[in-house]
Amino acid sequence: MPRASSPAGRKGRVTIHQVADAAGVSIATVSRVMSRTESVSPELAERVRQAAAALGYQPSAAAQGLATGVNRTVGVIVPNLANPYFYDIIKAMNASAVADGYRMLIADANEDPSEEVTLGRELLRQVDALVLVSPRMSVEALRELEHESPAVVLVNRASIGVGLPTISIENLGAMLEVAGHLAKLGHRGIAYLAGPAQSWQAQERLRAINQAAAFGLHAAIVPAGATIAAGYAAVDAALGSDPTALVCFSDLVAFGALARLHELGLQVPGDISLTGFDDIAFARYAKPALTTVATPLQEIGSKAWQLVASLLRHERPAPLPLLPARLIIRESTGAPRTE
Repeated sequence: MPRASSPAGRKGRVTIHQVADAAGVSIATVSRVMSRTESVSPELAERVRQAAAALGYQPSAAAQGLATGVNRTVGVIVPNLANPYFYDIIKAMNASAVADGYRMLIADANEDPSEEVTLGRELLRQVDALVLVSPRMSVEALRELEHESPAVVLVNRASIGVGLPTISIENLGAMLEVAGHLAKLGHRGIAYLAGPAQSWQAQERLRAINQAAAFGLHAAIVPAGATIAAGYAAVDAALGSDPTALVCFSDLVAFGALARLHELGLQVPGDISLTGFDDIAFARYAKPALTTVATPLQEIGSKAWQLVASLLRHERPAPLPLLPARLIIRESTGAPRTE
């Protein structure tokens, strides 16, 4: 019988060594019992469980993961945790993960593609699957991660030659809707505050802007980025082309642009129209409320988890279509000012 002792008389966390000693077995046997493997006899397993109960022993999730090879943890890498866009996707993913008995480990790459690669390799040694949200890394780096583990899901990234399951929105058509809206209002010269060059979404949105000539729009392309500060810093250069509207890669970029326009004494949309993309929660509360594109963030998150869950079941998920996004017209756009 196990040599039981009261947990009340012990200080600190009960260890697996103490359980093994109390049950008169090896540490490996305790580990097998705690991880519910089938290689321990029922009588021996019961002895270990009695000792563990008497001591108040609780095995760590990490220890169980080492024993079973299943951590019940999924890693998630995002370019910038300060962006509410990524937070909303993560929140939806996490709700599904918790319902399936998993937890998420979140890492911020700080808009650094090389950091994404480093974090990805590190996390793949600790988690059961990895989700890359809007990754900036190269196609070659994605292929390397794919080679290291098949349990990788891409969100908002579609690359030729990469076979990883992915869920993305339809960026091209949505940005063309923005261009069409401005053209109908009478705009002809616009400036586009472009997103990060490594971002697939930025590339797709820029591709739409380059097709805006079909609507009679001439677009000046101004490098910006993905942050409020980037939008603020790009405005002066954008105004050099004398546009009647600023089209921004994202809502955050538009917020920065709006702040700078106000500093310069320019009224939106009286003097110049402004658009964003993503429809994050703050967009409708800006002054003026921001014309933007609504993306189904909760659906992106939940479908991303569906892909992860399929991989965890060792199934190959079927390809998913691009999710539609829709133009939301608010007060920040209007007809161009006539002299």
